[in-house]
Amino acid sequence: MGARLFTAILPPDILVEELDHFLGPRRAAEPRLRWTRPEGWHLTTAFMGDVPDRSLERLAQNLATVAARTPAFRIRLGGGGAFPWVLETKVLWLGLTEGGGELSALAERCRNAATGAGVRVDGARFLPHLTLGRANRAIETTRLVRVLDTFEADGWLAQELVLVQSHLADRGNRYEVVDRWGLGFEQRD
Repeated sequence: MGARLFTAILPPDILVEELDHFLGPRRAAEPRLRWTRPEGWHLTTAFMGDVPDRSLERLAQNLATVAARTPAFRIRLGGGGAFPWVLETKVLWLGLTEGGGELSALAERCRNAATGAGVRVDGARFLPHLTLGRANRAIETTRLVRVLDTFEADGWLAQELVLVQSHLADRGNRYEVVDRWGLGFEQRD
């Protein structure tokens, strides 16, 4: 089996600290969720569950081209949500109030880059989000999603695309950035 990889935009450390602080009391109030670790927070653009070694070089070349042709763009997190929905939550997430269109376009380009390198990509409908927690059994999270709707933080300029390897582990996945590329140029207002 090949490597489990994904492309992503990483939030800045100051935002990670702010969100981690906001979620502190919420984690204690909802122990049925396996809360994701702050050091692993990211905005996935393409997930590739089995990348053969022979495809890695071409994948990296294609992603470098995607990054060079993608302008930097602003992102702001906000708005809670759940998959498949709040009454049967398996995944709890925080959405975007700014940059969702740009992130969706980048996701499409990343998926096309992977396919062009002969790599199978998860074909699920893309919805920009940052995963906060997962449940083994579906739970109701209406109140928690409403609390997430109150989260407010400054946005940031996304300037880098990363390729991350996901290492499966008993106590949650461990992520390792294996490559990174600067986005092409700053978007002008």
